[in-house]
Amino acid sequence: MNMIETNNLTKYYGKARGIVDVSLNVKEGEIFGFIGPNGAGKSTTIRTLMGLIFPTSGEAKMFGKDVRSAGPEIRSDIGYLPSEVFYYDKMKVKDLLNYTAGFYKKDCKKRINDLAEIMELDMSRRIEDLSYGNKKKVGIVQGLLHSPKLIILDEPTSGLDPLMQKKFFDIIQEENKKGATVFFSSHILAEVQEMCNRVAIIKEGSIIKMEDIKTLRKDNYKKITIRGQEVDSSKYIMEGVTEVVDGQEELKFFYKGDINKMTHVIGSDTLKDVLIEEPTLEEIFMHYYK
Repeated sequence: MNMIETNNLTKYYGKARGIVDVSLNVKEGEIFGFIGPNGAGKSTTIRTLMGLIFPTSGEAKMFGKDVRSAGPEIRSDIGYLPSEVFYYDKMKVKDLLNYTAGFYKKDCKKRINDLAEIMELDMSRRIEDLSYGNKKKVGIVQGLLHSPKLIILDEPTSGLDPLMQKKFFDIIQEENKKGATVFFSSHILAEVQEMCNRVAIIKEGSIIKMEDIKTLRKDNYKKITIRGQEVDSSKYIMEGVTEVVDGQEELKFFYKGDINKMTHVIGSDTLKDVLIEEPTLEEIFMHYYK
């Protein structure tokens, strides 16, 4: 079952592009990464899914139901953490969380206390007295207090220190083990690489790649480094070779193609060292953006 499914989802703000023909699916039980730099269309996609804005064209479904016609029903099973959180400044944290819990037909008190303890959140303080990072903690507790079936995270770690980031990811992975599906938007590629099963790369409002993380790293490009006193770089200018960096006694490049052809060329040189490795997700990402 697809927990999220979009078909040619498009949103324009007047004449300005938001997203164009975004088609993706998120399977039940997976952690799905949605990556791209700021302005690529990540938040627009998420806000459309959440029913906060309406699409110009195309369709979006969650739990197999249309996000516009079944919005209230759908949102009762979703935990949403937006990229920026805004609250009533004069409210105390505990009052805000209890108010939020009132929207769900379950007792959330223990869950609130457990999450607040893990995230080291002081619930007696007023919102206006909190730092940006502590407001983000409130958003995390608020989004997870009802144990949602689908968790949607939009740049969730901004404002959190490294220790809190680790605690947050531990919580998310534990929720996933319990059966929750996670849709995780980020521009921090190390997070996505560590957390996600599959990933979609969005560029200028359109999906340019959707792939299993292992496949994305293993089956596409190899990162090759060749070291020697007299490396003839011209021999390596062949189909499939990109991102060439010709340094002193060292040649680096990406290669996509038959590895046997490449090793044949490498074997014809007298070299000191050869390194063939998988590129990081960040290197793959930058390749798609160049």
